[in-house]
Amino acid sequence: MHSTIKLTIKALIYMIIVLICPSSFAEGLPDLPEAFNAGWKGEKTCELLYELESFRVGRCSFPPGVGHEKHFHYPHFGYVLEGGTLSITDNQGVVEVRQTITGKSWSTDKITIHEALNIGDTTTSYLIIEPKPVKPHAGAKKSQLN
Repeated sequence: MHSTIKLTIKALIYMIIVLICPSSFAEGLPDLPEAFNAGWKGEKTCELLYELESFRVGRCSFPPGVGHEKHFHYPHFGYVLEGGTLSITDNQGVVEVRQTITGKSWSTDKITIHEALNIGDTTTSYLIIEPKPVKPHAGAKKSQLN
């Protein structure tokens, strides 16, 4: 099967799951900003592109030397628009250098916590599709989402 078709099918399946059970992600959330609200040194790094009542799509961009402060993600699907080199620090403080590759995707079925820093020479960016909680989280300030 062509990779674009596989990616489209995977994204559609994920969105269907999000539409069916968005409320399951609203309980027991960390006291951190949501990914779309986390920035870097006071500057936004993610832009909301599209949202419905149960899910949203955003684009996050990180020029060289720019990162994403410690934050959490709901279960999500991501698609790399521009590849690069990121240093990712997980919730336990473990650092991993990851090469992101243009056109590749990833997904997770659980809440994740990390921070990131672009340590490469090029801007890296990606799309994120994730559910919206039924009840707002402290990190979901409406003014930052628009």
